[in-house]
Amino acid sequence: MTIVDGGDSPSRLQGKVSAIIVCWILGFGSLVSWNSMLTIGDYYYNLFLYYHPSRVLTLVYQPFAFGTMTILAYNESKINTRGRNIFGYSLFFAIGFSHIREGGLGSFIGIYAFVASFGVADACVQGGVVGDLSFMLPEFIQSFFAGLAASGAVTSALRLITKAAFEKFDNGLRKGTMKYFRSKAASEGTKTVKADLVAAGIQTKDDLLEDSASQVERLSNKQLFLQNVDYALDLYLIYVLTLSIFPGFLYENTGEHQLGTWYPLVLIAAYNVWDLISRYLPLVKFLKIESRKALTIAILSRFLLIPAFYFTTKYGDQGWMIVLVSFLGSTNGHLTVCDSAS
Repeated sequence: MTIVDGGDSPSRLQGKVSAIIVCWILGFGSLVSWNSMLTIGDYYYNLFLYYHPSRVLTLVYQPFAFGTMTILAYNESKINTRGRNIFGYSLFFAIGFSHIREGGLGSFIGIYAFVASFGVADACVQGGVVGDLSFMLPEFIQSFFAGLAASGAVTSALRLITKAAFEKFDNGLRKGTMKYFRSKAASEGTKTVKADLVAAGIQTKDDLLEDSASQVERLSNKQLFLQNVDYALDLYLIYVLTLSIFPGFLYENTGEHQLGTWYPLVLIAAYNVWDLISRYLPLVKFLKIESRKALTIAILSRFLLIPAFYFTTKYGDQGWMIVLVSFLGSTNGHLTVCDSAS
């Protein structure tokens, strides 16, 4: 029987680096399909011009994500975390192969179903994975959230490339898609981690203590919530502000500029790139916000972005809007990691 102990041996360091990479991949894979849907908002406007698709996406997504996560948190002790994670990733994978090629109410309802499924899958994966990683190292949580942001940056880059390619041939994504198809065919621990250790024949120090003495009684869900209610509220406020602007406002209310149809795509890309970069900032110790009070003040201060976006839309040019969107992305990523890894 192997006993896990501390130390900074080369093999342990190599294992830590490998785990960080795996966490990044898990984060990237969990949101790449959802971000792909967000970054082709201009395509949905061609199909569903009068339904305000970019606004509807977030309005449908959040209730399903929040409701599912609440149910899973309440029944946490009865749920197998590994099964929860596998179900979430399987749902992401299945939705990723779904496509909408026609307009109309029926197709728009199909989008509703996809978005609701994304919300359920996201709640299963993020809640389960972050819950497991919280028992390990803060670097693992940071890497997971960086992977989430990287999926947005990569899908934005791919969207800019595909838009350029389609415009070169037929001046529009929808026309290009239709042309192509017509020409072609017309306890205090996590159950998952403990199960993995047992399967590998590894016994931790906590297990040894558990064999020889009684453990401290596990806190109830209510006690855990009361101890961390400020973190939960902070995370809620971060995304209330972000989703009130991104992506719906960026697609519908930023006006016409020299970039033309490229303008909203550039804004989405700017947000995603800075969201990714900022999620690595907490690795620099003096940039990580550890004070609960300071974190709450910083999050509440972000609401000043609402009048800032209003006046920039009314009086500013596209350069100032890109700067403002970049700041929105950077604060979203930085504060999310600081809040979740605390």
